[in-house]
Amino acid sequence: MVEPAKKHWYEKLPHPYAILFFIILFAAVLTYIVPAGQYTRISIDTALGKRTVVDAASFKYLGTQFPTDLMGLFQSLPLGMIASGAIIFITLISGMMFKVIESTGALENGVGVMVKHLGKDRYNVIIWVVTYIFGFLGAAVGFENNIGIVPIAAMIALGMGGDTLIGATISAAAVGIGFATSPINVYTVGTAHAIAQLPIFSGALIRTAYCVVALAILAQQSCSYMKRLRQDPSKSYVLGVDTEGLALSKPLEEYSLTTTHKLVLAIFIIGMASIVYGTLKFGWYLNQIMAVFLMITVATAIVARISPSKMVQTMMDGAGSVCGGAMAIGIARAIQVVLENGKICDTIIHALVAPLQSVGTIASGWLMVLANCIINFFIPSGSGQAVVTMPIMTPIADMINMTRQVAVFCFQIGDGVTNLIYPTMGGLLAMLALVRVPFDRWFRFAFPLTVKVTLLGCVIMTVMSLMGWN
Repeated sequence: MVEPAKKHWYEKLPHPYAILFFIILFAAVLTYIVPAGQYTRISIDTALGKRTVVDAASFKYLGTQFPTDLMGLFQSLPLGMIASGAIIFITLISGMMFKVIESTGALENGVGVMVKHLGKDRYNVIIWVVTYIFGFLGAAVGFENNIGIVPIAAMIALGMGGDTLIGATISAAAVGIGFATSPINVYTVGTAHAIAQLPIFSGALIRTAYCVVALAILAQQSCSYMKRLRQDPSKSYVLGVDTEGLALSKPLEEYSLTTTHKLVLAIFIIGMASIVYGTLKFGWYLNQIMAVFLMITVATAIVARISPSKMVQTMMDGAGSVCGGAMAIGIARAIQVVLENGKICDTIIHALVAPLQSVGTIASGWLMVLANCIINFFIPSGSGQAVVTMPIMTPIADMINMTRQVAVFCFQIGDGVTNLIYPTMGGLLAMLALVRVPFDRWFRFAFPLTVKVTLLGCVIMTVMSLMGWN
């Protein structure tokens, strides 16, 4: 009798929905245990406009608890979905758009032609190039703004003999690292600099170096995984995952582009270019991007002569294919809803930053990174975390002779890099849903990557501290 093979630890993890619910339940329990506390919020003028920030010296315990009861626990789920509405809808609309484009055959033939010309054996070149393209988009355009283009990377990865995880690494991970380490991230670096009263985007050179090296670490790890996969396909972390609509369906030599395919791809490229331009020039965010996605969808249907009824049915099929991931975004946000309603978010932040005043500059820097890593789990919004933590970190940095520039860098590392592994990061869940990578499989790849990039940042931060870099 053959004994069943032992399951790896990551194969024993519950469904991501179950993990998220257990975290929500744990947060609800904390509302009974952790004393409720609050900072006073004040409005300040910055180079980026008015910002509501905390008064670092104003923390006080409220003297009463605001526990989450059974009704509050389950009510947090719809409230989380309402609060995450924009990200949920951009996930659904992205699914609609790509399903319509996919139905024309333009994307599959475009990717097939590209891989045919480059050759499957040059997968290392493709991985490095695509990683840096998505990394640049993450650094310049933002995180959620790039949700809609992630499926292209999955098609490229499958076309060159990889799997959907490779598609996620060269797109979602690259966007995440680009966003986390960007020298020009208006949501994190820009907001933190404004609050710390530093020139906006100052110190860009060292951040650029961090970004370039971090993306190189990602590309190298992706190539290493791809090499193992090519040698033995059974080593795939996403073995058995459905790839219908993402995988190439015929031999490479049979791919070519018709006039309709070229027009559809042109519409898509123009639409994406307009999003990049609108984001950088006019500050477009999710609402405007969703509008462009819908324009691309309608224009594609017109060019490909898809009837209105067929277009709508295809859009519904596309939304259905990503519905599970979209729902996970709202469930993840429910954690923050519970903590905020229980008024323990500020208490947790206060407890994490209080020890920073009693240790040396270097140790404080490492603890600042650690504190921001933990806070990021509860406040995954980069700008949201900046307006809460930087007003506290800035005076602490002044008291311990740490430059404010180093304090901002500590915040940047702790806030951004852990977005790669936190199930509370809605944008990440949306991207994984689009490329059909289960979170537990993703975590297996992303955890060591997160550790490497975080340690790299801490080493750079230590050198900056020793130099008194400002």
